[in-house]
Amino acid sequence: MQEYDIALKLALGSAEETMRELTGGAVYRWLNVELPEVRGSRVDLLGESDAGELVHIELQSTNDPKMPLRMAEYCLRVYRLFGRFPRQILLYVGEEPMTMAATLTGPSLDFRYRAMDIRELDGERLLESARLGDNVIAILARLRDGAEAVRRIVARIAAVEAGQRAEALSQLLILAGLRRMAAVVEQEVKRVPILNDILDHEVLGREYKKGRGDGVQEGVQQGAQQEALTMLRGLLEERFGVLPAWAEQKLVDRSIAELEKISRRVLKARSIEELFS
Repeated sequence: MQEYDIALKLALGSAEETMRELTGGAVYRWLNVELPEVRGSRVDLLGESDAGELVHIELQSTNDPKMPLRMAEYCLRVYRLFGRFPRQILLYVGEEPMTMAATLTGPSLDFRYRAMDIRELDGERLLESARLGDNVIAILARLRDGAEAVRRIVARIAAVEAGQRAEALSQLLILAGLRRMAAVVEQEVKRVPILNDILDHEVLGREYKKGRGDGVQEGVQQGAQQEALTMLRGLLEERFGVLPAWAEQKLVDRSIAELEKISRRVLKARSIEELFS
């Protein structure tokens, strides 16, 4: 589920209404953190509010019975790094009902965090947001009419600047797959000339979709890598403006893992030079 993970993190980075629903306020900045001594030790999202509160959001698409233990380990290691306990939210985005516990208890232990199915969020409210990230995330939230929501999101994507369209459409296609609505998105996109051309672009479509449909792993991997590259490039341009040639060159032939690592640092870096230093 590497593709959904990247897409959702990028969308959440600019989803102000979603973050208010999750945390009760805005995240002032996102932190790039590698936690010591834990296998798979990077938290999904760690941010800091303007009041100095740490907020940890962990994304999960399947029910993992060991999730309370993982969250406790994350919590203690964040505390070790920052000397502060984070407010923790497990955000479940899977299709099946969420069954994971949100507590870890023992003779002298009572550890708790918030476990939330993303469908608890009001998708209609996210659709009304002026932030495109909120609009895209609405596809996973609670909706009255999924097809109508897709129509509104696609119309919103068509209205943004050209540089943002491919990134937002890529995110929408990936996240819609978690709700088995990718075909609905593609059908709606084909009705919008300005977006229909994007579907035929090598980054979004033919090789990746063919690989996915035929079960050809190589095609899936190449398509996912290209999608990750497109989303990261769009995020970089939104943050730093037009990328210089040397920065473009540094993105060439990067693996998905490497692209994800760079994307985690974008919101913290103060300049494009610092990002790649």
